[in-house]
Amino acid sequence: MVSGMAADTRAALWRNLRTWDGFLALGLGSGLSTFAPGTAGTLAALPLAVVLRQLPTPFFWLALLAALLLGVWVCDRVGRRLGVTDHGALVWDEFVGYWLAVALVPLHWGWLLAGFFVFRGFDILKPWPVRALERRLPGGWGVMLDDVAAGALTLAVLWAAERWLLPLLPNLA
Repeated sequence: MVSGMAADTRAALWRNLRTWDGFLALGLGSGLSTFAPGTAGTLAALPLAVVLRQLPTPFFWLALLAALLLGVWVCDRVGRRLGVTDHGALVWDEFVGYWLAVALVPLHWGWLLAGFFVFRGFDILKPWPVRALERRLPGGWGVMLDDVAAGALTLAVLWAAERWLLPLLPNLA
């Protein structure tokens, strides 16, 4: 993300990375990836998903809600400073969307990997309602809620796969 842009934009990203809200909005620095920053952000979110899933269920959901609300605020602030509402380097939304995507599946590398690929697919292709949320909601809400929608779609796909597909494959269950 950083290499193919103007020097002033690169400098603004690095300046924002040095602030607490920029550090979060830029996905702990993963949004500065020169290749596919959204994918880099999702990869960075994966180990944190494992940590969050260790929390008791009510605390996990509270942490996810707090991460969402904090993300709306920090992505809005940093987007304004960058002059681009949904700059590609803002990847905190990928963190929250991925955490939602894997919220109910077994904590196993296969499910986490499936969640990664399905989530990235929904985030890139932006089926309804993902694209509609991104376009219609202002500022940080639009930045965050399209990825939350992609995460919810992924959660539904993974939940259905676990409930209905896996029982048909006895060697994998």
